Amino acid sequence: MDVHQGLNGGRRIIVDRPDHSRTFFEKGRPGYVARPYSFHGHDFDRRTYSYHGHSYEHFYHGYRFHGLGLHVYAPSFYFGRAYYGWAFNPWASPVHYRWGWMGNPWHRYYGYYFNPYPVYPSAASWLTDYLISSNLQAAYAAHLEAGEMNGDPSMASGAAPLTPDVKDLIADEVRNQLAIETQEAQQNAQQKVVDPGSSSIAHLMSDAASGHPHVFVVGSALDVVDSSGNECALSDGDVLQLQNAPAGDAQAADLTVLASKGGQECPKSDWVSVSLDNLQEMQNHLRETVDQGLQELQTNQGKDGLPPAPASPQLAPAVYTAAAPPADQNVASEIQLQGDQADQAVNDVTSDAGAPAAAPAISAGQSISEVEAILGQPTNKALLGRKVIYNYGGMKVTFKDGRVTDVE
Repeated sequence: MDVHQGLNGGRRIIVDRPDHSRTFFEKGRPGYVARPYSFHGHDFDRRTYSYHGHSYEHFYHGYRFHGLGLHVYAPSFYFGRAYYGWAFNPWASPVHYRWGWMGNPWHRYYGYYFNPYPVYPSAASWLTDYLISSNLQAAYAAHLEAGEMNGDPSMASGAAPLTPDVKDLIADEVRNQLAIETQEAQQNAQQKVVDPGSSSIAHLMSDAASGHPHVFVVGSALDVVDSSGNECALSDGDVLQLQNAPAGDAQAADLTVLASKGGQECPKSDWVSVSLDNLQEMQNHLRETVDQGLQELQTNQGKDGLPPAPASPQLAPAVYTAAAPPADQNVASEIQLQGDQADQAVNDVTSDAGAPAAAPAISAGQSISEVEAILGQPTNKALLGRKVIYNYGGMKVTFKDGRVTDVE
């Protein structure tokens, strides 16, 4: 059991078991139970998520990188090629779109940091605002549930809101993912297992080594170390840029902060070290949210100013989903039980840490050297003929002829 208390007050619990299953719990956010399985010699995980009574599933393809076992998001189904083309290419004319969340509490709370594009020339820009707004809504709900709402965040020092230039960099990443998913859909149609490297951080590191930087959108609260060796926080919707690939054996990468909400968060332009597994989870979160946005676009195409999309039903499920173990039926109770056990473990540790330390065992007959080995040198000592008295800040040990005769 790994329990991490974040700088923002949140608590994240991860439990890894001998059968390689994993339970993840974080108050106010979706938890999951992951079950590993194999398909045609490839490692996969099926994660069953639970959030406020709603369950859903995602799949992940395992791969090795820098000595780590990482998992890259693997869609459970793909759209048709025509639909991906509609989402990837510019629309006939820019679209004015009014989001239903304008004026909601979360948007008023983060309005200093994020505002949507005025118009949308393509689905990529619409999906960019969908991604950022989804992250900020999730952060607001988590803080509210955990009782972590602290004043007006717009007053925090060091805030660096999302600029149009930074949002355009995110839109480029979204467009890149749409191109990758189009290729994967074709492989899936041929009953092939998609290459996990196509959307892995291994691929992004290779790009960075070739002079092509990438940006990452933070998908959950995270503590990192900055260039000065100090801890600082990242949270949903912050943006980082990878400019250089790490060394071949490194298990973390240095990234630059492009957008931050200020306060305890890492400041703009600072370099922060992010573990490779956390980077992969950021990349996974981007693809997961883009897929959710594509479904939203398909449902609402032709409405509220969105252009109509070509007829493109979902294809058959991804081939690797057929071999997955059954979904967990009691995932909500299992996650909650894990959270309760972690709370008890933390309380036990805190209670033990707060208890007064037991006095070291000093007994009659011990020699001066034995006492010094246990207690160290005394604060002061008194030499009274055959008798010696050692004073340890209120604890007094009396020796006679070199042996303990009394302890007070």
